[in-house]
Amino acid sequence: MSRPSVIVLVIDSGGIGALRDAARFGDAESANTIGNALVAARTSALPNLAKLGLGLLVPGVGLDAPATPMASWGRLCELSEGKDTITGHWEMMGIVIRNAFPTYPRGFPAEVVERFEAAIGRPVLGNKTASGTVIIEELGAEHMRTGKPILYTSADSVFQVAAHETVVPLETLWNWCALAREMLVPPHRVNRVIARPFAGEPGSFTRTAGRRDFAVAPPSPSVLDLLVRAGVPTCGLGKIQDIYCCQGIAAGARTATNAEGIAKTIEWLDRGEGGFCFTNLNDFDSKYGHRRDADGYAKALIALDARLPDILNRLQLGDRLLITADHGCDPTAPGSDHTREFAPLLDYRPRQIGVGLGELEAFAQVGSRVMQSFGLAPPAHPLEV
Repeated sequence: MSRPSVIVLVIDSGGIGALRDAARFGDAESANTIGNALVAARTSALPNLAKLGLGLLVPGVGLDAPATPMASWGRLCELSEGKDTITGHWEMMGIVIRNAFPTYPRGFPAEVVERFEAAIGRPVLGNKTASGTVIIEELGAEHMRTGKPILYTSADSVFQVAAHETVVPLETLWNWCALAREMLVPPHRVNRVIARPFAGEPGSFTRTAGRRDFAVAPPSPSVLDLLVRAGVPTCGLGKIQDIYCCQGIAAGARTATNAEGIAKTIEWLDRGEGGFCFTNLNDFDSKYGHRRDADGYAKALIALDARLPDILNRLQLGDRLLITADHGCDPTAPGSDHTREFAPLLDYRPRQIGVGLGELEAFAQVGSRVMQSFGLAPPAHPLEV
């Protein structure tokens, strides 16, 4: 009997409405990343996602809501304390974060900055909360003149280092971030150190594809670890390998765009080996959510929708496609940070009738369904940290 092919496709930041505790995270009840992006862009041209049931999860925005969708549909409630990439992805694979990672709304304390400066042999610029695109415009010219890297954070638990590729070679920037990862231990154990290279001239800087994430290693065993132990091949595309520090990821590739992520997912299917493919589509978050570009967000959804048949038509009996999200990043919300939202769950299996799943507790439902697809018992309870 051949091994099934199971895909989890993450619309990074594709939330579908504010969680009940959103106000505690500074977010409005009106937060709804996918819904508000479509309304603001005045489009509902997502026929394939609608056929899978998205219109039943995001009502009132013009999406078709068929009586019998092709997929089962539900919305996932996040249990973890957070609204970021690491928190959302870890919970999908059965790890619930009860103790939130530290954040730094006023910048990093002097002892952290001084240790980092000593490690890299030069002072930094910035050290504040900022949008990545804004801060490189603000400090990029000074950085190019002085060689000082730009250090900044956000509402998430991140230590971000930006540098121009002609001033600081990529390998050097990555090495600096690896040093930061080693030194950021409790009580300053941020969940991600992110290298943010950019290019161009003052007034027209652009971030480049050399981004690299240095995450805290997840505890074991996650669903990924359990799959590997059971002999299931695992593949991580996009930033999946970085999110899990390659734990439980046997193969994979970083991707520069959503289009590349989808193409590599199709290539994985075409190899016909079966197993689990975990794909993150990061453009939604990095290019459109944080930049509050509702039109761009909607266009990216339309582009994904247009490629879905290329995945769906390749799936055989026993295969599975799960579409979900890790958090929200409403492009119509104030500021530039993530929003605390429900995640969609569209669960497609060829020749199976979709059913309404209602509201499901924990993003860990995603990992449980992956396990079940391979005849494995999911963890009875999420691993809490």
